[in-house]
Amino acid sequence: VELDDKKIVVELRGIPRSYANALRRFALSEVYCMAIDDVVIIENTSILYDELLAHRLGLIPLRTNLDKYVPPEECDCKNPLGCPKCRVMLVLDAEAKDEIKTVYSGDLVSVEDPEVKPISDKIPIVKLAPNQRVKLEAYARLGRGKDHAKWQAATIAVLKPLDDSEENFILKIESTGSLKPEVIFLKSLELLAKKLEKVKLMVSELLP
Repeated sequence: VELDDKKIVVELRGIPRSYANALRRFALSEVYCMAIDDVVIIENTSILYDELLAHRLGLIPLRTNLDKYVPPEECDCKNPLGCPKCRVMLVLDAEAKDEIKTVYSGDLVSVEDPEVKPISDKIPIVKLAPNQRVKLEAYARLGRGKDHAKWQAATIAVLKPLDDSEENFILKIESTGSLKPEVIFLKSLELLAKKLEKVKLMVSELLP
């Protein structure tokens, strides 16, 4: 029904409410996207504690290409630090000289994959007073919204009845910018189909 860079609106007809609602929930909780998960603080003389700084970095949406990376739990490296197949390193090195300096998301530099970067250069991270400095390494990984809100690919997913029928709905999904909205919808379909197939197989094994 509607599609742009931020949202997709889909008309669902002849779909049971439970299935349509599952699509909505999968868009919020099951679709993978990149977010900063580990931060190595090299120097931090700002007013923010290391933990608060790391938390802010984790909530910055990152552009994600799902075809290039695998979730850490599925990677064959089995390394807690990850490898180029399951993580991306970004660095931040900012210093205030004689004046107050605001550090923005645009100061984060992706050294391994320029494609994985903040969706906006204008997200404030921290203000530095003169002679203060922040230097760190940040490691981004794929994750899901059900594990942490920083991995939610969608900001909202809303299901509304189209008419008096119990099988016709309008599904609206808005993206954080990490993934295109149509990708979130299609991945939700794909993941739900896989889960249903798994349940079907489990039930068939139980039946005589």
